[in-house]
This record gives sequence, structure tokens and C-alpha cells, in this order.
Amino acid sequence: MKPLVLIAGATGYIGGELLEALVSAGYPVRCLARRPEAIRVRELSGVEAIVGDVLNTESVKAATRGVHTAYYLVHSMGSAQSFEEQDRIAAQNFATAAGEAGVKRIIYLGGLGSSGDRLSAHLRSRQEVGEILKSTGVQVIEFRASVVIGSGSLSFEMIRALVERLPIMIAPRWVSVAAQPIAVSDLLSYLLEGLELPSKESRIFEIGGADQVSYGGLMREYARQRGLKRLTISIPFLTPRLSSLWLGLVTPLYVRVGRKLIESIRHSTIVEDQTALSEFRTRPCGFREAMSAAIRARGLHLKIDSRTIHVGVSPEEAFAPIRRIGGARGWYYANWLWQLRGLLDIPFGGVGLRRGRSDPDSVRVGDHVDFWRVEAFEPNRRLRLAAEMKLPGSAWLEFEVTGDATGSLIRQTATFDPCGLLGRAYWYAVLPFHQFVFSGMLQGIAASSKTEY
Repeated sequence: MKPLVLIAGATGYIGGELLEALVSAGYPVRCLARRPEAIRVRELSGVEAIVGDVLNTESVKAATRGVHTAYYLVHSMGSAQSFEEQDRIAAQNFATAAGEAGVKRIIYLGGLGSSGDRLSAHLRSRQEVGEILKSTGVQVIEFRASVVIGSGSLSFEMIRALVERLPIMIAPRWVSVAAQPIAVSDLLSYLLEGLELPSKESRIFEIGGADQVSYGGLMREYARQRGLKRLTISIPFLTPRLSSLWLGLVTPLYVRVGRKLIESIRHSTIVEDQTALSEFRTRPCGFREAMSAAIRARGLHLKIDSRTIHVGVSPEEAFAPIRRIGGARGWYYANWLWQLRGLLDIPFGGVGLRRGRSDPDSVRVGDHVDFWRVEAFEPNRRLRLAAEMKLPGSAWLEFEVTGDATGSLIRQTATFDPCGLLGRAYWYAVLPFHQFVFSGMLQGIAASSKTEY
């Protein structure tokens, strides 16, 4: 029987992909997560999901008990607080617990960047975490990677959004910095091979794809493969802060995350030590093949309607009307149109609006909300609904709330995956209604957030 493997960070993009790969390889897996329901809902065989946080010593001790190898895929880049200090505390907690529990090996994914450069706070923190993980004597296999190309990765989604949405693209200086992107499939191969590495010493391996290319080159390649013509205007004096504000307007990235990402992009991230090619069987592909695979996996015919609104209340207050949406309370705007859509659904064998809600004030993953099903739920932060009405495709409606006690940003995103020409025709037919229905709904949610809490 294969030994127990722990993943800290399984709800992230890489962690989720690694979880699937480990299960396919026959490993029993334990996941430490603040939101274990996001893992349990996947119903993977041989997976144990326990609630915990790397900032909580006791929960980390419980998670590492009986574990042979632990993957550490945690970072705090999205935190509003000092992410460097949070990362230090988390890594020390994990290293101490792993040492006490007798964990044999920690496999850690860090970031490329020469220590001789003036690294960004993010890259500097990534490398510091690797050193902290070694501090209690547990062997650490640290992989340092550049841009990860895969459907769902932060970098790829940024590139996708920029090229898809902007016929004229602004090119700050950072788009010309050299990187060595790696396909997510090749990254996973390295992470899995790390389980079997015969070495007993802590090692650092720099990994990357077969090619070096800039973010600008990646954007041009994406446009080429998608058959899109894009004009690029160079503006070298655009600062990371201004760039992050720009990204926040046209991509799914929040300004805080965008700024930290851009600060990291300003540094060259290329492989200087080729040892990984002699120690592992993995032979990474080039960025063109990686991009092609990501585009195929993403299904980039998705249609997206995303809009935001700022409200002067806390995230908890802003989220209150979102978790109560649907049912008797309605959809905060043009309820007669929602009722009409429900009536039209029934003759085609759909569920209509007859189901309402299981509970008027709370939701759980799997609950029905009229003709939607709750696919993801994070209290006071995120709700994603998957459509169960009859459609020529698949649809999702997602709400995300970020902020602090002084104010919150509500992001509402409607996504449609059309099926054939009928699906595309349907999207463009309902698009005019989206302009005022979804806008009105968001305005209604914002207004209700000040009265419903």
C-alpha cells in the first residue's frame, strides 16, 4: 500500500490538479483546508479532507500525524495583511509540526528568481519559505518554477482575459521581461516524481519549459492560436500600481493580487541550473504546446458578463443579500422576467422556479436555488450557482465579495458555455437583457446590503 500523502493548499489551482493526479496514481491523500467542503464535494476515492489552517498550530499537528510526504502549496498573496509575515508563521508552523510528526519529506513549490537580484516581496517570500521549511530537519524538495500555463492558472487567466477583451493592448515594461513558462502537466509530473526521488538530502530544483519567452510573447501566441488580431501600444513608464489598477478593470484579478503579480513579473524568471533534467524523467514541452493545451482545456468559447460595484459596508453585510438570493425573496431586480424565464423552462422539461430554496437565510453546496444549484460557497466571500434550467449550453452565476470594515467590492459574473451555433445564438439573443437585468440585480444587491444584515 502506498504511503499517506498530505496536501496543504489543495483548494488552490495547482493543489486541485495535484490532488487529481495523486488519486489517479493510487495514493491515499489527506487535505488540510479552511474549506474542506470544497474538496469533499468532489467525492474522490481515498481522500480525507480535514478543516484547518496553517496559521493554527493544533490543526497542522493533526494534519501531519501519520503522513509520509507532505506537499506545501500555500501562499498568502491575496491577503490584505502583510503576506510575508503570514507566510513566515505558516511555514514555521508547518515545519515544526512535520518534524514532530516524523514526516519524511516536504515537497514545496516556490518561484524562480536569482537571489542576486533585488527580488520582489513575493519572490523573496517564496524563497524564504523554502528555507523555513528546512529549519526543523525534515527533508525538503523545493521546485522553483516560472509562469505556469494551464487552464485556471493565475498567469494564463490574466493573459486570456487581456487578449480576449482588449483589441488594443497597453504594454508596460514588464511584458518584455524574460520568463520560462512551464505547462501545468509538466509541473505535475515533477511534483509526482518528487515522491520517488532517491536523495535523502534537501534539494532545490529549477524547472521550466523548453522555451524562454516574455509575457508579451505569450500574449501574442495566445492571440495567434485564437485567430485574434491585437494592436499593442508600448507604455514603458506604467508603474506596477497603475498596471494593477488596469488589470483589475479588465481581468478577473483583484488589484491587490495583480500588483503583487506584476512586481514579480518585473524580474527575469529563467532556469539557470539544469539539474532537474538529469534527475527527473520529465521532459517539458515548449510554451506553444502548453498554450494550446490550456486553450483546449479552457474551452475558450465561454461567454462572460462580469461587473462590479463598491458598497460602504463590511464584506459580511455585503454578502448577506447574496446568500439569501432567490426563492420568495427574488432576484433583487425585474423579478417578473425571472418568473417568465421559469415559466418558459417548464414546457421544455426544466425545473422552472417551482423549487424555491431549501432555507431562506443560508445555503450549502448542493442546495437548489430556484433553477440553480449551489456549486461553491464560502461564507461572506463567494457563491457560485450552476444553472439547471434548459439551455443550449451550460451557465454559471458567481458572486465574490472582498474588502474590509470600511467597504466592500462585489463582483458578479455570469458565464455561459454555448453548445454549437444554437448556444451562440441564444447568448447574443439574451445579451441585451443582461445589460439591464444583471446591472439592476447588482444594484439591488448593493442597496439591500445596507438594510438586510
